[in-house]
Amino acid sequence: MTVRGFLSRHRLLAGAAAPAVLGVAALVAVAIAVDAPKSSTVEAELTASVTECHDMVSIAVAGRHDTPDPATVKMLVGADGKPLPAALSGDYKSDRVDQVINPAGAVNDGKPGSYAAVYIAYPANMATYEDAVNTGAANTQAVMTAIAKACPKTRFSIVGYSEGADVVRRVALGIGGQTGTEFGVDPDKVVGVVLLADAGRQAGDGTFLGADNPLTNPDNFDRKYQTGTAVTPGQGVLPDTAGGFGKLNGKVASFCSDGDLTCSAPSNISLLILAANVGRQINVDQIESQGLTPATGQDVAVVLSRIAIAAFQDISANPTWMQSDETFLSVLLKVSDPSYKPGDAKPAPVAVGDTIAAEKVSPLAYLPQKLFKEIVGLIATNQNTIPVIMSDPYDKTLAPGTGHHFDYWIDSDAANGKPLTSAQYAAAWLTYLAQQAKEGKPVDTTAKPTPAQLTTAVAAYMAEDTITTDAASSSAAAVTEQGPAAPNNNSPESAVAPGDSAQVPESGADTATEDAPLPSTGAAEVTPTATQSPAPSVDATPTTTAATTTTITTTAAR
Repeated sequence: MTVRGFLSRHRLLAGAAAPAVLGVAALVAVAIAVDAPKSSTVEAELTASVTECHDMVSIAVAGRHDTPDPATVKMLVGADGKPLPAALSGDYKSDRVDQVINPAGAVNDGKPGSYAAVYIAYPANMATYEDAVNTGAANTQAVMTAIAKACPKTRFSIVGYSEGADVVRRVALGIGGQTGTEFGVDPDKVVGVVLLADAGRQAGDGTFLGADNPLTNPDNFDRKYQTGTAVTPGQGVLPDTAGGFGKLNGKVASFCSDGDLTCSAPSNISLLILAANVGRQINVDQIESQGLTPATGQDVAVVLSRIAIAAFQDISANPTWMQSDETFLSVLLKVSDPSYKPGDAKPAPVAVGDTIAAEKVSPLAYLPQKLFKEIVGLIATNQNTIPVIMSDPYDKTLAPGTGHHFDYWIDSDAANGKPLTSAQYAAAWLTYLAQQAKEGKPVDTTAKPTPAQLTTAVAAYMAEDTITTDAASSSAAAVTEQGPAAPNNNSPESAVAPGDSAQVPESGADTATEDAPLPSTGAAEVTPTATQSPAPSVDATPTTTAATTTTITTTAAR
């Protein structure tokens, strides 16, 4: 398929060179923020309070358009009775992330309320990707801080997928990298972090970041993820979000499927990275739905102008820039990063051999050499850009039935030493961690579970997974072998996940249309960047044990 046909097919900008690049920007940005469609009804229980303490709580942040909506879902409330930007997993469902966080609920047998899971409410759109992710991180911090303050003994796991994985990565960096208690959550209380489709993944990273065995298992779980030693090739499409997790190293699982350009993009695609940086700052949702209009064109022009001005200001701040090896493309990559602040970066060093009497030579004297460096740099840092574009990255990553962005629920390979899918392995790990919290055992990253404990953890997951599979079999007949996965419960997304008759989630509609961006929810103690949405009134607050609940069926806005 030609580049022009590709851009036309996916309703991205086409025509001039800049709009074409922005089309790729929208594509790459969408690739880090997609999740499944959802059905039109929501089952909501009476609102719960953070004062209901649990031994362990899983904090889940789902992908694009997959977030609790305060208009249809009861929100969790803080100790002061005010709504927090989160909903219990029983009040909100994500057919993808549920499979990771809910099997651990088996640990409640014999001790009701020992384990709970909540979904973070955040914009989960791409009206401005960076604002949405920052709001998600602020809301996650607010909810975790409120729970930690009310229940100091509670342990946490944190799970994120796609756009939600970017949120969780930033939260985990904040918790693990804090020097004191400024985040509000003790890193020792965070027992596990799961990232599915991690856009901040670095080249060469194993699955278990900072662990003694980064290719096989986290430090606090002795069940091997795989027996091989292969590292997923490539790196995340948002390299500026990479970094070590400090005190959380060894407790972070970053799952990445080969071919998911979100996390396994090849090196030397600097123009696509630039496009992704632009896409993080424009209204991709609006461009996808409306195409190039005066309104969307103005949005694009403002962002491009801001980046261009920042680039020239950065260059003018370095009087020896013409003599240096820094190219204009590298400057654009630097200043287009949404986190860029003028003056943060040090001036580029002068190239070796160019220092002699540099102050006496006009910068224009270096122009031929500079142009040569620009051409060489452009070619060297974009060796894989054209191959990626020509391979139709949309189909490779996001296509229904074949997109690698949805492999994490179907990627088991028992014949090659990988008996569980990524989602199944993460669920078994969280089940084990929840069991340890239930038994009141101290967090010890050097301790290894016994074979009996491993069997219990994996069996608990597989038993519930079998129930889910059996329940889904009736709907699987309507889904082809390479068909889309089942929908979720609120606003839909046009890209859907692959599935098969043995692994399709719970039944639901298999087609959907694009929703308008969901509203953000405010948070206590931490002020998110999005406007707070009002939460429904609280009918009752359950007690800390098996409280009586009432099921309310509402209809989600479409």
